Amino acid sequence: MKNTTTTLMQMKGTDKKISMITAYDYTTAKILDECGVNTILVGDSLGNTILGYEDTISVTVDDMIHHSAAVARGAKNALVVTDMPFMSYQASVYDAVVNAGRIMKEGRAGAVKLEGGQDMCPQISAIVKASIPVCAHLGLTPQSINAFGGFKVQGKTEAAAKKLIEDAKAVEAAGAYMLVLECVPEKLAKIVTESISIPTIGIGAGRYCDGQVLVNQDMFGMFSDFVPKFVKQFANVGDAMRGAVKAYIDEINAGTFPGPEHTYKIDDEVIEKLY
Repeated sequence: MKNTTTTLMQMKGTDKKISMITAYDYTTAKILDECGVNTILVGDSLGNTILGYEDTISVTVDDMIHHSAAVARGAKNALVVTDMPFMSYQASVYDAVVNAGRIMKEGRAGAVKLEGGQDMCPQISAIVKASIPVCAHLGLTPQSINAFGGFKVQGKTEAAAKKLIEDAKAVEAAGAYMLVLECVPEKLAKIVTESISIPTIGIGAGRYCDGQVLVNQDMFGMFSDFVPKFVKQFANVGDAMRGAVKAYIDEINAGTFPGPEHTYKIDDEVIEKLY
């Protein structure tokens, strides 16, 4: 069954949690979709995991569109949510709507995601009015990493916790259909989840959110440059790939690959005529 913003919103408060995993290419998206994941996030984390940047700041709208379109071709049932990259929406409401429209039209996304609370509500509202679903993102917002002074847990003081709750209510009122909470204390994430009617998706925000998201390279053990505390490695695909590559090289050098089963035949009579 095709997942939509409506079906995800209906899952809030039920026993079934929303599953979200990142993907940036057709093949990975197809596998995740076949496994029944509810939502695929084309995150600007592709800056780190795919493009090799130190952060997400350098990612462009064209980058997001390119990868979003590839993912959309592989996802038949999962809802594709695509990040709006740094400075594609912060400068003005006009920029926000135009860039969100490009991501939907050219990137074939089912929704867009942007970071920020009350300050971004005019943008959220305008994008929603343009019939584009918006997923909000609060807590540790990677595009603001320079302002935060590093990757730090958010909402730990009373003032910061109250601000987070206020921001959550504000983005809901602005029309966001879902909210990602990143690096937020579990008990605070629980209060936020109970305070709003839209589903929350946790990443380093504990058990009480309405769903969870992880970067696929983190959960599959493929990205080791930086591994956050909240990551659980569900498989070590990275080591499996390294083993396979080493075996491939060894067999090439030993002359055992390609073997007879990997080659094509030709009649000896034809070969004899070539000499």
